[in-house]
Amino acid sequence: MLATVRHNRLAQVALAAVVVVAGAFGWWTISPLFLTKTLNEDLPVRQTATVAPAASIATATAAAGPKVLAIGQLQRIDDLHRGTGPVTLVEVDGKTFVRFENVAIQNGPDLHVYLARGMGGAYDGGRDLYLGALKATNGSFNYELPGGIPLGEYKSVVIWCRAFTVLFTWADLR
Repeated sequence: MLATVRHNRLAQVALAAVVVVAGAFGWWTISPLFLTKTLNEDLPVRQTATVAPAASIATATAAAGPKVLAIGQLQRIDDLHRGTGPVTLVEVDGKTFVRFENVAIQNGPDLHVYLARGMGGAYDGGRDLYLGALKATNGSFNYELPGGIPLGEYKSVVIWCRAFTVLFTWADLR
């Protein structure tokens, strides 16, 4: 076999292609385990266009402040699938956000965030609300929810690996 590969150009090209594809796949699946991305995004706040009298500034600021609707903690599944830190459902100026605050999430390939109807890491791609690709593995960041969704139906935030259909971490919201 080795002699055939040394003298056959087509076999050499095929072997090189297999090595390149295997290397790319290996990098895609294993590199996230030691690569992290940090993002520190502020929670959006209302911007006022007019200057209010001094007595009403405190009232306007309190009214515009974030209202925590639910909170949960990211959970650990095992050494490769884990997260730590709080996740909150927050309302600011009539808009609702899922807020990850000072979190640390084990990276992986193809990670996505869902607002899930189940608890304990239960995920149903057909019923759960897709929020987007995971923005970062560390830090603080937000996902704005579409208006008009029935928030009472959603019980957790799930981080799911689409490529391998694996739960990475979740936070039950209370």
